[in-house]
Amino acid sequence: MPEAVIVDAVRTPIGRAFKGSLATQRPDEMGAFAVDQLLERNPDVDPTSIEDVFCGCGMPQGLQAFNIGRIISLLSEKLPETVNGVTISRYCSSSLDAIRHAGNAIKAGEGDAYIAAGVEWVSRYNERTEPAGAADQNERLQGKDGTPNAYIEMGITAVNVAKRYEVSRPDMDKYAQRSQELAVASQESGFFDREIVPVTLEDGTEVAKDDGPRASSTLEKLAELPEAFEGGGGVTAGNSCPLNDGAAAVLLMSDAKAKELELQPRARIVTAATFGNEPEYMGVAPIGAIKKVLDRSGMTIEDVDVVRPSVRDDGRAHHDHAPERDGDGRSPGRPRDDVCRRRPGQGDDR
Repeated sequence: MPEAVIVDAVRTPIGRAFKGSLATQRPDEMGAFAVDQLLERNPDVDPTSIEDVFCGCGMPQGLQAFNIGRIISLLSEKLPETVNGVTISRYCSSSLDAIRHAGNAIKAGEGDAYIAAGVEWVSRYNERTEPAGAADQNERLQGKDGTPNAYIEMGITAVNVAKRYEVSRPDMDKYAQRSQELAVASQESGFFDREIVPVTLEDGTEVAKDDGPRASSTLEKLAELPEAFEGGGGVTAGNSCPLNDGAAAVLLMSDAKAKELELQPRARIVTAATFGNEPEYMGVAPIGAIKKVLDRSGMTIEDVDVVRPSVRDDGRAHHDHAPERDGDGRSPGRPRDDVCRRRPGQGDDR
């Protein structure tokens, strides 16, 4: 059976939603831009050899509707129209799931080269986007009479987890401040530069840095912020993920194809697992996914150098596990490459 390897990955800078540097851009065009930049820096890869584009999108409505995966492949200036596209939607785990599906297709022998992309542009959400359609929710899944609340806000699930597992506000703020400091250090050292493809705006301005890292953040400032959700729990705007705009693209191949093209894989996809728990406590779903993926791969947690959970707001957890990689493993302070949104918390993390 072929092995699935990751050859390269690029992303746009991550812009702050609504008032950030990329707020005016279209998600479909930025997705196509990421795909083209990925192919641009891998000239030995024939675009016609790409079997399919799997595109992750958490909110595939509005400007992100109409099977944005196929829209991206058609907007691409490098892919022929014969390369199709499909949209994968699993909220915050969507782009990670796109990698999983592409890897599975390679292992199944359905193709030798795929692009897994991801896009989310919170700034361009509109009245056709899911949050505006509360009336369409199934009343049997709104948390009434002991039923699961599949539509619970992500922030409320964070409050629930903090209270059940006694995670204190000071501990959350310390963790958030550490994350900011590591992200700022990584940005200032140029660690992110190798993966970011600068975006040129209509006025000629070039955006090449993430908006998120804040050198001005301090523990004292975080402690002054009010709680963002009712019910206590200590969740604030400072210790939560921001609303963002961004796109990314990953080039996956069979190990044989990479060897044929003399391309050095950056990672090998060993296996993947999903796990679901009660939506109201979606933040702990990665525990189940990690246990499954370790058991499936015959490994223990001591064998893992870097852990990065991607929790879907609906409470499902997803873990793609690729322990074999070169020397560019993730810095602990890296901001998430996928885009976090405030969204229902259905309790599943892949």
